[in-house]
Amino acid sequence: MHAKLLASAAACLAALAVAAPATSAVNPQNAGLQVALRAWGVYFGPIDGIAGPVTARAVRTFQRRKGLEADGIPGPRTRRAFGRLGRPLYGKRALRRGMVGWDVSVLQFMLTRRGAPTGIIDGYFGRETGRALKRFQSRAGLAADAVAGPRTRRALDRSQLARADQGRPRSVREKLNYWASRYGMSERFIRAVAWVESGWQPRTVSPAGAAGVMQVTPATWEFVQTVLVGHPIPRTTDGNIQVGVLYIRHMYREFNGNVRRALAAYNQGPYSLRRNGMFRETRRYVRAVLATVGRV
Repeated sequence: MHAKLLASAAACLAALAVAAPATSAVNPQNAGLQVALRAWGVYFGPIDGIAGPVTARAVRTFQRRKGLEADGIPGPRTRRAFGRLGRPLYGKRALRRGMVGWDVSVLQFMLTRRGAPTGIIDGYFGRETGRALKRFQSRAGLAADAVAGPRTRRALDRSQLARADQGRPRSVREKLNYWASRYGMSERFIRAVAWVESGWQPRTVSPAGAAGVMQVTPATWEFVQTVLVGHPIPRTTDGNIQVGVLYIRHMYREFNGNVRRALAAYNQGPYSLRRNGMFRETRRYVRAVLATVGRV
């Protein structure tokens, strides 16, 4: 009976955070990550742009080999450790034949998805990648010069960026519900997080520089838009909530569905949580959020 009660309690707690399984989203930047991991012999899955559990395990394996914090997050230090295939992120430079890098892997992945296969996706801009790029440029009505500059990137991005949603909600509560639902999170849970963070005040800024409804730091914003979604997110109230929801969902997945640890990581930071455990103020924060669920 005791075991059944524990299992039931765990299931109820998890239900607070996740409303329904979200469809795995394809992010082209993840293809660059997967190519780099494969080159180092720690990833043997498909180059599909989906940062699933196999990719996350490969990141942690690579980090341990390199003596890095094995947090499963491909941040700047991890990307530097990849060498030439770990930088730069896609969109930072024009790409042409002879180049090597993370961004070349992403370009090859995007061309392949747009019906201009490059053969192998390996991060090396060779003859086949140039030919595929020319084919795509010709179909898109661009100069077929085999150089992936801003205009070519925009043409490729049109199929990757989500379409602007019509009838976007106006109130903060509606926005919280909208982004929670869009990313498969519990609306009650996200509203509670935002209430404890800021009282739903869009202009709140903490002494540490965390801002907005979800109290997002500049570093978290950069991580979400470059690693989790692969494109810029507008610096608006909508954008702030979107970033916050995406990041807490990422923490939920990173900590294997443990709601308390996901909340603690959102507040304290995943690296600090793993290294130091929950601080006393973090425990108070977690209790406050869980006590607020269903009350706002």
